[in-house]
Amino acid sequence: MNQIANTDIDTDADSDTDALQEVTEEFQPTSRLQRWRMVLGSPADASCGGVTGRLQEMDQTLAALYEEDSKLSSRKGGRGNSSPSVSRWLGDIRKYFPSQVVQVMQRDAMERLNLRELLLQPEMLENVQPDVHLVADLISLGSVIPQNTKATARLVVRKVVDALMKKLEEPMRSAVAGALDRSQRNRRPRHAEIDWNRTIRANLRHWQPDYQTIVPETLIGYGRKARRPQREVILCIDQSGSMANSVVYSSIFGAVMASLPAVATKLVVFDTAVVDLTEKLDDPVDVLFGVQLGGGTDINGAVGYCQGIISEPRNSILVLISDLYEGGVESGLLRRANELVESGVQFITLLALSDEGAPAYDADLAAKLAALGVPSFACTPDAFPQLMAAAIRRDDVAAWAATQGFKTSK
Repeated sequence: MNQIANTDIDTDADSDTDALQEVTEEFQPTSRLQRWRMVLGSPADASCGGVTGRLQEMDQTLAALYEEDSKLSSRKGGRGNSSPSVSRWLGDIRKYFPSQVVQVMQRDAMERLNLRELLLQPEMLENVQPDVHLVADLISLGSVIPQNTKATARLVVRKVVDALMKKLEEPMRSAVAGALDRSQRNRRPRHAEIDWNRTIRANLRHWQPDYQTIVPETLIGYGRKARRPQREVILCIDQSGSMANSVVYSSIFGAVMASLPAVATKLVVFDTAVVDLTEKLDDPVDVLFGVQLGGGTDINGAVGYCQGIISEPRNSILVLISDLYEGGVESGLLRRANELVESGVQFITLLALSDEGAPAYDADLAAKLAALGVPSFACTPDAFPQLMAAAIRRDDVAAWAATQGFKTSK
């Protein structure tokens, strides 16, 4: 420690303190030595010097989670009916750190301190910074949450869902509606149906320099809105624990698509049993509290159910969201997948629909599905609207995924 204290720390070492640089300016360490002290914790007091004031308060908050002998750590597993120290800690981390860091610390606390039991109390939930991971935890705890906590848990889930809807609804609605409108063209459009970009390009030769305008001899318009749904979309979601975040995002996107009259959207979730949640799509929160995360996996049975509810194969898109660890009959799944592709269904497998990066999945089964014409890749929520637009336009989805940098199974 003394050697560190007496050495000019290389600027490259600052990468070790990236997390601390996320804190608000009011609580920023003022020197490299203080940064090292905050990184190393109280054992570095002798070599780096102690911290005081606001930094000391922040240090105590970090120590409560990351130092093994802390009072907060000693509460592993939960004791009694209330946990005021943990409740205060949840408030403190929001005081000293921005939301992004708060969410990381909450996830660490869930793992290191076994806070699952503590979060079953209303006063705890009221102090939590809501995010997708917390929603997944609440869903997984849904069957054991006490009655007096369920209303609070639902409010937390509602807060996250509303925030995600605000962020994702318009991109999803615009992408899908745009793809549907552009799937057909007409040469006699009404004024509101004119595709001005294509019309201008088609009439550039009619440019009138004296008037600085184009005379549109030919009008090109979007296809008129159909009286019935133009596409049928089925989201088939694996409920295994590893797919928790994917379930949250899928429910939100499903609700958005269900609000579009031109798309007939169905939502199916499965483990070893299949549950059709289509009737709950008007409220993603109801959907989320209708799933049971964890348990076994029968992908073949779920795909079989979806195959049975497809009415127009050539206008249907089946999106299987699963890590492909099949607990059912793999040969049956491959047979059904081949039948669906041969019938004209656009069958896509998403190994994850989350921000978490490359997931663990059954690469062998993914490759077998890809060989049948079922592209398999992980997709981020931000890219999902454009994925659905590409599928609605009947683009090559595997090629689209490659252009987005998503690695597809081969």
